[in-house]
Amino acid sequence: MERTARADRTARAFWLAEPGRGEIRTASLPAPGDGEVLVRTLYSGVSRGTETLVFGGRVPENQHTAMRAPFQEGDFPAPVKYGYLNVGLVEEGPERLLGRTVFCLYPHQTRYVVPASAVTVVPDSVPASRAILAGTVETAVNALWDAAPLIGDRIAVVGGGMIGCSVAALLARFPGVRVQLVDADPERAAVARALGTGFALPGDAAGECDLVVHASATEAGLTRSLELLAREGTVIELSWYGDRRVTLPLGEAFHSRRLTVRGSQVGSVSPSGRAGRTYADRLALALELLAEPAFDALITGESAFAELPGVMAKLASGSIPALCHRIAYDEV
Repeated sequence: MERTARADRTARAFWLAEPGRGEIRTASLPAPGDGEVLVRTLYSGVSRGTETLVFGGRVPENQHTAMRAPFQEGDFPAPVKYGYLNVGLVEEGPERLLGRTVFCLYPHQTRYVVPASAVTVVPDSVPASRAILAGTVETAVNALWDAAPLIGDRIAVVGGGMIGCSVAALLARFPGVRVQLVDADPERAAVARALGTGFALPGDAAGECDLVVHASATEAGLTRSLELLAREGTVIELSWYGDRRVTLPLGEAFHSRRLTVRGSQVGSVSPSGRAGRTYADRLALALELLAEPAFDALITGESAFAELPGVMAKLASGSIPALCHRIAYDEV
């Protein structure tokens, strides 16, 4: 059984009109068909690293296809509707989902219609305001499946952004692991404490690491990650550099110490995860993990949806420092 269709079939959406300039546009919504849901957005999150690259028009042409978000409209560099951290309430659709809070990889938009299979129910133990982190924690889960840390490992996470902090938060719950969040911003120390991890500035970080997870998206951070490794250690590279090239010191002791740099990317489920794990399984696990209140430390600001064009410009320029910036939606 499904709820009767609404009379209101309009929505407002954030679009990148041209690199460096966003705007709110009106959209018409179809009535949800069989197997579809109409979702009213409660919150969305700005994934600062990726979305500010998109906002600046810095997605390399050879990555236009790989970088498409699941419900993106338009094409890079612009105009494009982009985003993937959305939490809302199901207003129409299958009875089992009516009135449920759900997470969806949807851009910043007040209402939207998607297949019911595209939404994941948020557990009752997770507030909607925190559930916007699901996509980020999902990336961290995939990274740790790739990294396969062991009990007692000495680990550094270089780069205290959304992804790095999410990885550190999960590692802090591994038994016997020494984990240190490394960032050039001393204010990240407070976030590290809230997450239950150690903290160090790059020059003070503890070395002889078995594993380093790099997420600073800087050449200096990746170089420092190699320096922190013990013999035969591994760097898991999570950074995405857009159209920037980076250089690495692969001479010096790189070969004699048998170091490894391995990429990890959320677009594919890690083959190191248990056989048969699906994208849906990975996302559901991320949402379960968000029952931990410590993750609230990753949400460092909030703005109203109507303010998003100006807020995105400030996030891109760095005038608003942020990990995850939450966007709140009025009743519409």
